[in-house]
Parts: sequence; C-alpha cells; structure tokens
Amino acid sequence: MDFYVIFIIFVALVFDFLNGMNDAANSIATIVSTRVLSPKMAVAWAAFFNFIAAFGFGVAVATTIGKGIIDPNIVTPDLILAALVGSVIWTHLCTHYGFPISVSHALIGGLAGAGMFKAGIASLNFAGINKVVLFIFLAPLIGFVVGFFLMIAVTWIFRKWNVRKIDKYFRVGQLISSAAFSLGHGTNDAQKTMGIIAILLYSTGYFEGGEMYVPVWVILSAHTAIGLGTLMGGWKVIGTMGVKLTHLKPVHGFCAESAGALMLLGTAVGGIPVSTTHTITGSIMGVGATKRLSAVRWGVVKNIVIVWILTIPTSAAIGAFAYWVVELFR
Repeated sequence: MDFYVIFIIFVALVFDFLNGMNDAANSIATIVSTRVLSPKMAVAWAAFFNFIAAFGFGVAVATTIGKGIIDPNIVTPDLILAALVGSVIWTHLCTHYGFPISVSHALIGGLAGAGMFKAGIASLNFAGINKVVLFIFLAPLIGFVVGFFLMIAVTWIFRKWNVRKIDKYFRVGQLISSAAFSLGHGTNDAQKTMGIIAILLYSTGYFEGGEMYVPVWVILSAHTAIGLGTLMGGWKVIGTMGVKLTHLKPVHGFCAESAGALMLLGTAVGGIPVSTTHTITGSIMGVGATKRLSAVRWGVVKNIVIVWILTIPTSAAIGAFAYWVVELFR
C-alpha cells in the first residue's frame, strides 16, 4: 500500500475522530444535563459503546456511502482526499463554535462537490442522495414524534408514582438508554468512514476480484477513531444540546435517548445513513414539547436548523475547491 493511500486513510480517521467529538453531544447531552453521570464519565461510557458497536450491526450504511452517493468508477484518491478535506474543515468549524451538525452530511457534501467538479452532475447517484436528503427532514420529525409519544406513554404509566421514586429508577434507566443510543451512533456514524476507506481501496485496486467490501481492520479502525473522538468530547456542542435546547430530568433523558436509539439502530440495519444529530435533536424537542411548546428554546432550534441546511452545500463547495487545489499540485 503506497504512502499516499495510507495518508488518505489517516485523514479519513481524523474525520472519524472529529465525528466522534461533534457527535459526543448526541450520545451524552441528556445524561450530562440530568446529572446521571459526570461529563468525563459520560464520554467514557459513550465511547465504550461506540466501539463495541463494531461487533454486531453489519456494514449496510458503509455500502451506501461507498456506492450510493457518486459513481464508484470516477473515484480516485485525489477525489477522496478532497471530499474529506471539505467535510473535515466544516466539521471542525462547527465543533469549535458549538453547533451540532450532521457530520455524515458534511461527508456526503464533500463527496458530491468533488465528484461534480471532476465529472459533472452525471456522476451523482441521485437514488442514494435522495434517500439521504429525505431523511434530513424525516429523522428529526420521526425523532420528535417517537420522543413525544414515548414521553406521553411513560408519564401515563407512572402517573401514580412518587416523583422521587420515578427519578431514582429512571436515573438507572438512562444508563441503559444512553448506551443504546451510543451503540446506534457508533454503528451508523463509524460506517460512513468505513465506506469512504472501502471506496478508496476499491478505486486503487486493493480488492482481489474487483468486488468492494469492508475489511475487518477498517471496521475496527473506524470504531476506535470515533470512540476516541467521543472520549475527547466536543464540550461546546454538548452545552448546546444538553442545556440550551430544553430542561431535562432523567425520565425525559430516558425517553429522548430511547426514541433516538430505536431510530438509529433501525436505519443502520436498513443501510440508511441518517444524522444522529437530527435524530436526537428531534427526540429532545419531542420530549420537551410534552410539557409545553415554550419549554423548547425555539431560537436555539432555528440556529441549529440553519447550520443543518448549510452543511451539504458548504461541504460540497469546499470539497470542489479542495479537488481543484489537489489536482493543481499533483
């Protein structure tokens, strides 16, 4: 394996690390805001389950990223590097300023931008892209609805319980729900890096027989990188998700995380690369809305949504520019 390919794999794992940092908020925001775990314990808890997600949920999302966004036949190492540069720059900026973004959409934007710059709009796989774009809207909506009705159901089931007793039991329950969400986060988001490394290896002829697959060492490397990123924690993003969005108690955190976990694990098995950020944001909003609509800080939501909308086109523009620069010096 030549040095240039190894370097691009390293950049892909840096992207995965940043993914973990930005999306740490998705896994631990509710458990930190309810004080079930300290911030440092929470990121360690989430990082552990991010990693063990490598051992049981397949690679369907990785296959979608590898084959479903742009034509694999136009892929070159230069294109992959440019796509990663586009997604890394946008992810780092948003993490630095505390915006919870869809890191997977940053990667998809980088791929699409570099692909269009190289081979035009015909290089895009619209079937795969349309699936991703559809779930930009469906993920937070489904998260909101499931979180809302799960909170209603739990409130009704435990309506006669003492408040202190409910708090005690759901503090334990939140450990389980946050672990389930971290599993979903790990399996959905680490697979995006697996997909980009797999298509890089495919484009450079490292697969015998010409069939693209995800090697075991790629699976373990991607889960290790995202776990380490989560362990570092993007603390500004955690503050936005866990404190600014709405006020949560353990029962609310349990319902939000459970709703998000159901969504992520289901879409991972189905090969749909959804945003963990969109999913948990919708779930938190749904749970908060059961108290009253004003319990959700809609000004914060507006700022988050604006950044969501900007993610794919901005990453695409940076990816296209990065491809031009890479080709200029190659």
